[in-house]
Amino acid sequence: MRTAVVILNWNTKDFLARFLPGLAASMPEGAEVVVADNGSTDGSVEVMAEKFHDIKLLRLDKNYGFTGGYNRAFKALTGMPEAGELEYFVLINSDIEVPEGWLEPLVGWMDSHPDCAACAPKLHAWQDKESFEYAGAAGGLLDRFGYPFCRGRVLKRLEKDSGQYDSPTKVFWGTGACLMVRKSDYERMGGLDERFFAHMEEIDLCWRLQLEGRSVWVVPESVVYHVGGGTLSNDSPWKLKLNYRNNLLMLSNNLARTYSLTMPPQKAVRKARHTIFLRKCLDGCSALVYLLTGSLDKFKAVVEAHKEYRQMKSGTEIADIQQYFESHKGITPPSLFPGWIVFLAMTKGNGIFEYLRKRI
Repeated sequence: MRTAVVILNWNTKDFLARFLPGLAASMPEGAEVVVADNGSTDGSVEVMAEKFHDIKLLRLDKNYGFTGGYNRAFKALTGMPEAGELEYFVLINSDIEVPEGWLEPLVGWMDSHPDCAACAPKLHAWQDKESFEYAGAAGGLLDRFGYPFCRGRVLKRLEKDSGQYDSPTKVFWGTGACLMVRKSDYERMGGLDERFFAHMEEIDLCWRLQLEGRSVWVVPESVVYHVGGGTLSNDSPWKLKLNYRNNLLMLSNNLARTYSLTMPPQKAVRKARHTIFLRKCLDGCSALVYLLTGSLDKFKAVVEAHKEYRQMKSGTEIADIQQYFESHKGITPPSLFPGWIVFLAMTKGNGIFEYLRKRI
């Protein structure tokens, strides 16, 4: 087994029944599907035993979230006798439909590009297979305040795929809905940051990989189809809280190190703190909008997100940034988009994609 394609399942037995047969049938030689169950209570394990007893099942004793679940699943796989040749992990959601031949381009790209730590396919919407899907589209980017967006998706606006992103391209992040990661790089990073629990953890991982001189790519020859919202509704206040909180954790993890590659460490720390302060102010504006429009659950979600961030963040010490800079001289800084994507999306309207294609 060179490639382990791992679904981390939590209470999505219907998606397993619908999409797992096609995923298993698509496996080329050297690849295997594994389902890691994150403490499901909906009968998922029983469905696996009844319908998919020939597929490897890892049972976790409780829901460890996306981060803890995958970290434990990959650690368990690494310890298995058949994992001696294991080179690549694939994180894949249970609500993804794959066509025949989707995996080979990803493996081929990683085999021929040893500097690449992670790569992703194009992500299309399952409901409209000619359109990009929100969670990753044609590869992710990040603006100067930490707002993620994609080639083919900005905020909630989506493009049709007309071949405009059909060349392999280095990106800032690949979607955790379907992401291939080199096993050695995953282990070097210590896996996903378990403080995140779920949401934006893959962006944080991709950022940390780039800070070690590695690269992340989208490989458009591979396309998969994502339902979206399979585990947690997009309107969930809890999901909103995780996104606001984890965005700040991600900036705290990576921003000062990124700045230190182009400026003195002391200045890098000051600039990172200033940027995070501005991001908090922007979050406060969002919370005010929620309050004034009567979305009290969403207002509370932002407030709770900031409270939890203050409790969970790790301090950025100048000595740590100095040490990082001295041991990582010559690394190309991860490329943050210099503008504020929210403002640009509001002012450019439907022209935002053409505007971005000229600049990224």
